[in-house]
Order: sequence, then C-alpha cells, then structure tokens
Amino acid sequence: MIEIEKMEVEMQGDEDTKWEGYADWRNRAAVKGRHGGMLAASFVLAVEVLENLAFLANASNLVTYLTELMHFSLSRAASEVSAFMGTAFLLALLGGFFSDAFFSTFVVFIISAFIEFMGLILLTIQARRPSLMPPPCKTSPASPCKAVHGSKAALLFVGLYLAALGIGGIKGSLPSHGAEQFDESDPKGRKQRSTFFNYFVFCLSCGALVAVTFVVWLEDNVGWEWGFGVSTISIFLSILVFLSGSRFYKNRIPRGSPLTTILKVLVAASVVGCSSKSSSNAVENFSMTPSNNLVGEDQSEGAKRDTQSLTNTLRCLNQAVEGKMVHRLLECTVQQVEDVKIVLKMLPIFGCTIMLNCCLAQLSTFSVRQAASMDRKIGSLVVPAASLPVFPVVFMLILAPIYDHLIIPFARRVTKTEMGISHLQRIGVGLVLSILAMAVAALVELKRKRVASEAGLLDSKQALPISFLWIALQYLFLGSADLFTLAGLLEFFFTEAPSSMRSLATSLSWASLAMGFYLNSAMVVIVNWMTESGGRTPWLGEKIGINRYRLDLFYWLLCILSVVNFLHYLFWAMRYKYISTGARN
Repeated sequence: MIEIEKMEVEMQGDEDTKWEGYADWRNRAAVKGRHGGMLAASFVLAVEVLENLAFLANASNLVTYLTELMHFSLSRAASEVSAFMGTAFLLALLGGFFSDAFFSTFVVFIISAFIEFMGLILLTIQARRPSLMPPPCKTSPASPCKAVHGSKAALLFVGLYLAALGIGGIKGSLPSHGAEQFDESDPKGRKQRSTFFNYFVFCLSCGALVAVTFVVWLEDNVGWEWGFGVSTISIFLSILVFLSGSRFYKNRIPRGSPLTTILKVLVAASVVGCSSKSSSNAVENFSMTPSNNLVGEDQSEGAKRDTQSLTNTLRCLNQAVEGKMVHRLLECTVQQVEDVKIVLKMLPIFGCTIMLNCCLAQLSTFSVRQAASMDRKIGSLVVPAASLPVFPVVFMLILAPIYDHLIIPFARRVTKTEMGISHLQRIGVGLVLSILAMAVAALVELKRKRVASEAGLLDSKQALPISFLWIALQYLFLGSADLFTLAGLLEFFFTEAPSSMRSLATSLSWASLAMGFYLNSAMVVIVNWMTESGGRTPWLGEKIGINRYRLDLFYWLLCILSVVNFLHYLFWAMRYKYISTGARN
C-alpha cells in the first residue's frame, strides 16, 4: 500500500514538471527546467537577425535589379516589388494557420526556411549565369532594351515567389515559436516574454542594418550574384542556428484548424438565429461544458481563462449554444463561442493599424525620391538614396533597449502594474507618432520646395542646396512609430488570442503591413485621378518632376486620415477588455 502511494506521488511529481500541451523536437513531453525559457528564445532572436537580413537584402534593392539587369520599366519594377513584398507578408497568415492547425511552429519554420533557401539558390544561379539573363542593352535606338521574358522570366518569378512563400511561413511561425518558450502562469515569465518581443524587433533591425548597407553595397559594386549569395548563406545559417537550439525548445502541439472553429460558430449562430427568433431553453449548466480541444489543455494559459460561461458581448453568437441545434456538425461549446468572440474583438485593432503602415510605406517610396533630389553629401561621402532606410533602422536599434531597460521599468514603478505600458497604449503611441511624422514630412517638403523655387531649380534634376538630413526627421518619427506598434501588435495578438489561434493571430501584424503597402498604392492612384479631373495637373503625376509634385498636400492628407484613424482606434481600444492575466493586472 505504501509503495502504491509512493508511485502515485512520483507520477504526480512528473506531471507537475511537464509543460502540458507541449512536446520537444522528438515529440516527447516537454519538461520544465529543461525546455523553454530565455535560452531557447535566444536562438530564435539570433535566427531573426539572419532571416531578416536574407529578406531585406533583396527587397530593399530589388527595383534596381529588375530595372538595370532584367530591363523592366521603373513602373513595372515598382509594381513587381510591391506584389512580391505584399505576397510575402500576406503569406504569413498561411504560415500561422499551418502552425496552429497541422504542424508545430518548429516544423513550419524548417519547411519555410528550406523553401526560401531553394528560391534564393535559383536567383543566385540566374544572376551568376549570363545565359539565364536578358541580353545587355544596346545604345542604338534601333535595338531597344528587351525585358526578360519566356523561360528566363519564369526562372526569375519562380525564385522570387518561392522566396516569398518561405518568408511568409517564417514570419507566421518564428515570433510565436519564441514567445511560446515562456511560462505565462508566472509574472517573471510574462515579463521575459515582453522583453522577447522588444528584442525581436531589435534583432529584426540588426538584420535590416546589414542588409541595407553591406549587402546593398555588394550588389551595386561587386555583383548581384554576391548579394543573392549572401542572402542564401544567411538563410542557410539561420536553419543551422535554429536546429542547434532544438533540444531546448518546447513546441505547442497543434489542436486542429482554428478557421473550422470560427466558421462553425458563425454558421451555427446564423442558422439558429434564422430558424428561431427567440432562443430555446436556457441551459444552466454551461459552466460544466468541456472546453474545446482546439484551445489546448495548457491550464496555465492566462492563469486559466474563465471562458466557461457565456458573456454578454456579441450576444448574437450565443445562439450557437443557446438555440436548438439543427445538426450535430454545428454543435458548439461555450469555449468555442467565447474564443471566436475574442478574435472578432481583436479585428478592429488590426484594422486601425493599416493606416499607420500606409504611412510607413512612404519610407521606401516618396521619401527616397525626395532625398535623391537633395544634397546627400556628408563631408566627402555621398550617401546613396537606397541606403536611407538605415535611418529608421538605427533609430529602432537605439530605442528598443532604452524602451525595455528604462521606459518600461519606470512605467511599472509609476503605475504599479506588471506591464507598465499596456499593449493598446503602446500601439496608440505608435499611431500618434505616425501623425506627427506626416506633419513633419509635409513641413519638410514645403521647405524643400521653397529652396527649389528660390534657387530656380523647380524643373531641374540638379541636387538642391538643402541637406537630405532634413528627411531624417520624418524617418525618426516613423521609425519610432514602427517600434512601438510592431512589438505591441505582436505581443497583443499573441497574448490575447486563444491558444489554438496564436500563430494565426500574430500573423495579422504582418498582414497589416502588407495591406498598408497596398493601401498606399491605391491612394496614389485615387489622388491622381481626383486631382487631374478638369484638366488640372495631378498631385503625383509621373510626367512631372518631383519638384512640381504636391507632395506636401499628400502628406497633409495622410496626416488628417491618420488623425481620424486614431480617433477610430480610441473608440475600440477604450472598450476592449483584456483577457490575458498580465494585461488585466
């Protein structure tokens, strides 16, 4: 009898030391003290440096490659680059979905990194072999440049979009994989997770810094095969670094498709609502309804979220369990309904960040063209216009440690809360900074045009007698806005989403970035269409020089729309009730 009791105590001790709902890389139960923690997350941070270096080394200078070596027109090259980057960020949703539904974040990263590696190999081979490139341009008017076509174009786009598919999978899995390494039932673990997200953006910026300086210089001065080669080596090294941390990771076990749950709840609520105008018998014992297995059985999540009774928010969805069910396939639990409510309540926050990312798109479009028209000398050094993204990157590298080691501890002492600054407050700060950035950009553009007018250079391509460092002001504000918003969004979506949907929800941060770029492109078209009506000159017309642009008015328009968007954000943020324990405290 004593031996049996001793065995039971030992079994209970084993259960207490295991991470429930997690496995190691060999699919064995993950053990506390052996798996997870800051050491495991450190491998993820190192991987992010290499991964983002490989991505931005090509994306930041891809327009030059397509115009000078593939002989695309500038407009088509810009369109292809926008499509490539937008596709890569939107495919993060696919990576997040597969991480939640069928594979772990560990497996999705390995597969995605290998796909990107294969795409970069194809691009490197094409840049290396002249026979796979279009023929060089001839100066004779009778022999104009011919853009790449046929099998050579097919090789180019297969390489690009294999890379985009891999990038999307990595973006959709890597942040969640790192954040899952911490114990969210412990305040120390939650603080470490917050630090992880701050340094994830820091490491992202480290990779970007190398990409837009050293690799861009290689591409422009040594050869594109060297630029693609560095990216290929970088993503290969990221796989090795990631695998070297395998024995330290704890990997969440997938629980099935989160989209199936969302769709089932929405359909069930709609069908029941249509079949009966009033709900049937109220069920009193819903608190005993078993939780959905998709949510996972990690009872530490958010200190055991109390979602076992129906809430009064989005009451129309309550019909999915309160009404008379018409088919067993549409049977829903209370947990499923409440999880869907959480996701729906996060979507307005996601929508409000698209406008900010539309403003961020100016960093790689009009701001670069402005700087190209200005004096870019620093002493005897002439700064390439393509290297201007180094400004927001450097600002983010400086601000991230200051925020994590100075601002957050001070805010915690003042507010006496675990977080110090909440996720939504942090996102709100980013939105305010984007408003200031657009106002500063408009004022700087007015100054630049005034200098051009006084110097008689409105229709000249000569560099204006004004330093390009004036443009650094808007880069400062936009870089700061990106730091606050991206890290805040990643942590907000991860901590607030149901555990079965965390990777997919975190991927919304990248989807917002893609939609911001698409919105910027659409706004340029709409603004030109509206301003050229009646025979007037469009604000941003292609046939006029940048000194004739009404870029100042376009920036003021973005500023006004950002103010409206911020008010819209306040409406939803002030009504949002946190689910995660750390945020509630």
